[in-house]
Amino acid sequence: MTEQNSLPQLGIAIGSLGTVGLDVARRIDAGIPGLKLQAVSALHRRRAEDRLKEFHRPIPVLPLPELAEAADVVVECAPSAVFRQVAESAIQLGRVLIPISVGALIDNWDLVEKATKTGARINIPTGALVGLDAVRAAAQGTVSRVTIITRKPPAGLAGSSYLINNNIHVDEITEPTKVFEGTARSGVAAFPANVNVAAALGLAGIGLDQTMLEIWADPSIDRNTHSIQVEADSARMELKIENVPSKENPRTGRIVALSIIAALRRLVDPLTVGS
Repeated sequence: MTEQNSLPQLGIAIGSLGTVGLDVARRIDAGIPGLKLQAVSALHRRRAEDRLKEFHRPIPVLPLPELAEAADVVVECAPSAVFRQVAESAIQLGRVLIPISVGALIDNWDLVEKATKTGARINIPTGALVGLDAVRAAAQGTVSRVTIITRKPPAGLAGSSYLINNNIHVDEITEPTKVFEGTARSGVAAFPANVNVAAALGLAGIGLDQTMLEIWADPSIDRNTHSIQVEADSARMELKIENVPSKENPRTGRIVALSIIAALRRLVDPLTVGS
């Protein structure tokens, strides 16, 4: 019988080492059968090298465009402004790309088209949502309506240019306040750091222009909450998830890093669950 630790391993590269990326890197380094951390990238190279000293073996810190040369799978955890630096080389070299900046992917849709020519695959993890597999399944039939309502503690929306431009001050909000309503596409453009979930939902279902989004700043809650309603010919769905925000970055739920790990394990596990 072949020992499990002798099975071929997928090389993983992570860009970058922020809240999510560092968590993913640590979990792979701790040991996940079939996965091997090959390289990382980070805005602050020296800080990244200091963090990597705790790892079990030396991990190189590479420039973002070089990550794809070092691994089979590239996990994009970088600011949306540098998304293309991570993604383009992965697509060009035919790698598996796992992006969390789904809104940035929408803005670089030519990479999806290029992937059909290079053999690359783009696997969007479920992230902070619930039920994307069910929404994707329903979309194989007829879906008439998809709505997502996102509620976050005001601090989780702080710094958004949309709020600044509309003179909305989250530190002055004392009761649940709807700060945005529109399509998922317009919401992703308005809140690129906050609602990648709406972009993922739109791609899984009936598209970003048909998926409706509400965003609420709610000082009465301490978790990032997403409620989804779907009307389809196959099912009616009401889905809700309350994510614990990361201490380091309240815009991001702790489950995001775990979702990436689940997506990576799906590439190597002999048994997977969910469509």
